[in-house]
Amino acid sequence: MRLVDIRVYPVKSGAGLPVADVAVEPWGLAGDRRWAVVDEAGEHLWLADYPRMVSVRARNLDGGKLLLSAPGRPDLEVSPPMGEPVPVKFTGLDHAVAAGDAACAWFTELLGRPARLVWLDDPGRRSIDPAHGGLPGEVVSFAWDAPLLLTSAASLRLLDEQIGGDTPLDMARFRPSVVVDGGEPYAEDAWKEVRIGEVDFRVSEACDRCAVTTIDPVTGARGKEPLRTLARHRLRDGKTWFGIRLVPRGPGRIRLGDPVTA
Repeated sequence: MRLVDIRVYPVKSGAGLPVADVAVEPWGLAGDRRWAVVDEAGEHLWLADYPRMVSVRARNLDGGKLLLSAPGRPDLEVSPPMGEPVPVKFTGLDHAVAAGDAACAWFTELLGRPARLVWLDDPGRRSIDPAHGGLPGEVVSFAWDAPLLLTSAASLRLLDEQIGGDTPLDMARFRPSVVVDGGEPYAEDAWKEVRIGEVDFRVSEACDRCAVTTIDPVTGARGKEPLRTLARHRLRDGKTWFGIRLVPRGPGRIRLGDPVTA
């Protein structure tokens, strides 16, 4: 098996940024989901409720800065916030640092409701929820439940066959961190450990899928797939499943084309 895609999501619920190589940190890929968008109460404004978030193309710049782009919106460069912490409501995290008024206005206009961009200054202070396979000392950024999500191209090919449509699904619907190819469909279900290039990972749990997968990653339009077909073939405990969540065993660097063993 080989690593065929790497995606970094600078802003949680925003579009993924393909990269050729990236450092692996204890809480995930370098530059991944250190920013999130919340409402006045600190609740996450996530993609399932606000499909326009998928239009946000964020890019990490030197010095910890962030460049925001979206159709119909002017580009905005955001510096790492240095202000006071504000309350947020993420599992295992009760505060983050708010970006400036310009970023707040940018997202408020984009989403059509009050919104605030926040920065996770120290991802080492957010523990992985034990209910999702977290062990003592394991940490995560703003990502859901684990530092990385792995999906398989072979599994998606089988799912596409089962759906039977004319156009294959874009893997971006599943918002993976890493995509592998070369194995059997759904072989990843049985993995406990994974090595990608020079980095070892622990599989913390399988990934149950939500309505985000029904949003077209290009247009933001909603549909019924892939959840309808996953419910026929991949239903367990009242949930549908695709992909696995990973926790790094240690730091390192991964690159496109790296061998993958499990």
